[in-house]
Order: sequence, then structure tokens, then C-alpha cells
Amino acid sequence: MIIMSALSPRLVLCLLLALAPALAPAVEQTYRQQEILDSLETFFGDGAENLGTVVRKVFREQGEPNGYITGEEVGAALGVGVRYGKGRLYMKDGYTRPVYWQGPSIGFDIGANAAKVFVLVYRLATPDALFQRYPGAEGSLYFVGGVGVNYLQSGDTVLAPIRFGAGWRQGVSAGYMDFTRKAHLNPF
Repeated sequence: MIIMSALSPRLVLCLLLALAPALAPAVEQTYRQQEILDSLETFFGDGAENLGTVVRKVFREQGEPNGYITGEEVGAALGVGVRYGKGRLYMKDGYTRPVYWQGPSIGFDIGANAAKVFVLVYRLATPDALFQRYPGAEGSLYFVGGVGVNYLQSGDTVLAPIRFGAGWRQGVSAGYMDFTRKAHLNPF
């Protein structure tokens, strides 16, 4: 009784406010697999059924992403290649912004392709941290309606671009994707 009467209502209120963040449910900061599959179906439309297998493989290997990018790109190669793309970054916290990418590649690579691109983004600390170069190696074979996925990494951030497109591009190459705030013609 003495303790209860000694605690003022203001003190009790302050204690409750201080404990509220610890008692509140945690806000989900990553996308669940079904959320990504739903976004994939919205973005790719009816052609997304087979892409689900690719997404499930990436989830097994990388876990849940904290962002994704939807966009489109074009590329061509004859030993030396280039790639240009534009899209939109979506973060789990609701943040969204336009993004652009370009990059060179070198290797045994030939052909041209245009693709819709869905990039799973892992461990991106802040949206601005996306804007850098992501080196990677590709071994891909694109045919009409072909699907390709590879991993690019810079520091802790991993990108998994899933490409679904038209054209023909075959080979093995090394290069990078440079993500920027504005479009650039120079792939370097």
C-alpha cells in the first residue's frame, strides 16, 4: 500500500511509455516468400508460374530479402557486352524510388536480349547504399522466353536479378552492374 501510494500517476505513465517499445510487436523488415511470389505474378503476369521455382531456390540460398526492384533492361555482347536498365526499388518499410543500372561485361558472350528484371535485394542497410557497383560472374543461356538468375555482391549486400525475356544471348562473362540515381550512357 505504501509503495502504491508513493508512485505518482505520472511516474507510472512514464514507466509504461518507456516499456511500450519493448512490448510492441516487432515490425517485419523482410519480405516473406509469398509476398514476393505475389509481386512477381503482378509484375510478370501469366508467365510467372515457372519463375516461382527460381524464387524458391533463391529463398533457400539467401533467405528473406528486405527489398526488391522491378524493371526492364536491354543488353548485347560480342565478347564485350553492355547492359542498361531502369526500374523501381521497393523496401519493406514502404520506401520506393526509381533506380537505373548499367554495366560492362567481358568473356565468351554473344547475342542480344531484352528482359523484364525482378531483383531480390538482401541486407541493404539503407536505400542510398544501393548506389554502387556490384561485381559478378554470369553463365547464362537466354532463348525466347528464357529465365536467368545470378548473384551480385558488394559488402554484405547481395542482389539476385531474375531475368525473363526475349532474345538470344549465350556465354560466360564477368562484369558488374552499377546502380545509379540517374540514367547514364557510359556503362563504366
